[in-house]
Amino acid sequence: MTNFILVPGMWLGGWAWDAVSTRLRAAGHDVTALDLDMTAEATLDTHIGQVTSAVADTQDVVLVGHSYGGLPVRGAADRIPGQVARVIYVDSGPLPDGVSQADMGEPATVDGEFIPPPSFDPADDPLQFAGLDGLTDSILARAVPHPLASARQPLRLDSASQPPTDLLCTTFAAAVVHQMIDAGHPFFSGLDRRDYRVHELPTGHWAMFSRPDDLAALLASLVAVPAS
Repeated sequence: MTNFILVPGMWLGGWAWDAVSTRLRAAGHDVTALDLDMTAEATLDTHIGQVTSAVADTQDVVLVGHSYGGLPVRGAADRIPGQVARVIYVDSGPLPDGVSQADMGEPATVDGEFIPPPSFDPADDPLQFAGLDGLTDSILARAVPHPLASARQPLRLDSASQPPTDLLCTTFAAAVVHQMIDAGHPFFSGLDRRDYRVHELPTGHWAMFSRPDDLAALLASLVAVPAS
């Protein structure tokens, strides 16, 4: 049995992991799917604090971060390294100290202190939104604006060390991710010197919606197989 803490990306809540969580629990795992604070005052530090609070006194936790969720997961693993057994990034990566989500590209649309949700429509971006046909309306009905401050706040780390790490490639092929790592892309800073594994799950950016069965099975398999 593994203690999973699932952290959503922008615009989503713990509900985004419902299908994945159900399957992991059926396999005997303990699962916490976080609702990140989406108020205007929420910062990256706010979200990191939520992850560390969810871990509490639990040991050997596996943190899973999707997209933006990789940042609070990375920050939490830095603050409580002795309690984190593994970090799994779903179409994300371990950003280095001093880099923010906005450094990866400022949001195209900002509404005051918030970043509005995208369309989630495959017709608008076939690569990013692949597999969401028929799901767009249900996702948009629950998606909420994301606090701009959390995307602009740089990640601050006390150590360059990282726990064992898995990268789940859902938008790009593993070969492309390896090329990005070799080129020094900040999403994967320093991974060439660390314990990490790269896995492909071909779909769009939102694998918890488009391929929940396969995502859950892959997460379970990663904690069952020791790192090489």
